[in-house]
Amino acid sequence: MQISLLLDFYGDMLTEKQRDVIELYYNEDLSLAEIAAHSKITRQGVRDSIKRAESTLLELEERLGLAKRFRRIQEGLDKITMDARFVQENFGRLGYRREVDQRLAQIIEIAQNINE
Repeated sequence: MQISLLLDFYGDMLTEKQRDVIELYYNEDLSLAEIAAHSKITRQGVRDSIKRAESTLLELEERLGLAKRFRRIQEGLDKITMDARFVQENFGRLGYRREVDQRLAQIIEIAQNINE
């Protein structure tokens, strides 16, 4: 799981120092040395803070699963959009009747999975 995505979901659960350091590292692409100079702590202190923050973010995701659910919803919505467009484009074609019915069944299944 991408740490940047987890940071979007759970960043407020970190300490201000952890959040600042991990944002600089992952979102601003600064090195440990650059962050250390900016934060006025040692390079090792920066590394430790990043590792603790990563651990916290991963633990929160394991417990709550918000990012995983968000990704599943995004994937489902993409599939719904694709299938709906297919139905729009092909509904009138008699040769596609069976495939249209299959796509409609997929749309219903995806929508039900999103609501679970």
